[in-house]
Amino acid sequence: MNAINLSNRVAIVTGAGQGLGRAHALALAARGAKLVVNDLGDDSGASESAEAVADEIRRSGGDALAHGANVARFDEVEDMVEQAMGRWGSVDILVNNAGILRDKSFAKMSMSDFHAVIEVHLMGSANCTKAVWAHMREQAYGRIVFTTSGTGLYGNFGQANYAAAKMAMLGLMNTLHIEGERYDIRVNCVAPTAGTAMLKGLVPDEVFSALSPESVSPGVIALVGPDAPSRTVLCAGGGSFALYKGFETLGVTLAATDNTPETLLAQWEDLDSESGMLSPGGAFEQTERFAENHAAVRR
Repeated sequence: MNAINLSNRVAIVTGAGQGLGRAHALALAARGAKLVVNDLGDDSGASESAEAVADEIRRSGGDALAHGANVARFDEVEDMVEQAMGRWGSVDILVNNAGILRDKSFAKMSMSDFHAVIEVHLMGSANCTKAVWAHMREQAYGRIVFTTSGTGLYGNFGQANYAAAKMAMLGLMNTLHIEGERYDIRVNCVAPTAGTAMLKGLVPDEVFSALSPESVSPGVIALVGPDAPSRTVLCAGGGSFALYKGFETLGVTLAATDNTPETLLAQWEDLDSESGMLSPGGAFEQTERFAENHAAVRR
């Protein structure tokens, strides 16, 4: 297999001042990509950490600029994309990595903390993607990665806000995959497990050390290369990789005269059977299947 070469590609990585974002930015630069290193700054510009990562890339012979856009503010994101376009004339890769935590049990969580996490993770990812979408369509090329999480896929105590935002990444990916397919815009999710500031103190030190951010980045490179898949959820951590797949059981179809909750519960074992499970390519495939099942029962 040919090595993934990202020379002449321009990439934006959000939340790239440290942790996973920094590792992704350095890995992209090592493959030849030009980088916008985004990390939340202040009125004076990008954060010191973003500037440090951009400088590290330049010292290694790469090309990078730092930008302090708050991804939750569309005007700041637009400025970031405009600067990239002005300097290099293109944006080919977007890695939505920026995030925050506001952990508490749902009973104790304020709605302001719920909104704050949604704004950064979900709206931040949507803002950045919207800002590059028209350009990627016009150039008929784009690679976009959303960062989801095992917390979204499976749940985790004290992280209802984070889980909701992270599971939303899958819905965004699924639809943008469909809308971007004809323009060769490939849209994927990465679900990382890594020893970053977000995980510090939550796992034993030896586990924290094994789950380096750098061990996740090869997965991100695979998702943004010329031969990348699309509509894929790649789980990654410590050198292990797996795919998360959403399946739907074959289910049961109840006749109109027997369509009651009691009948449904009585057939729950058949409903829950994994035999013949399906992975619909879009929502309408499910609608068509249910309509066909209904018609078959009526015949």
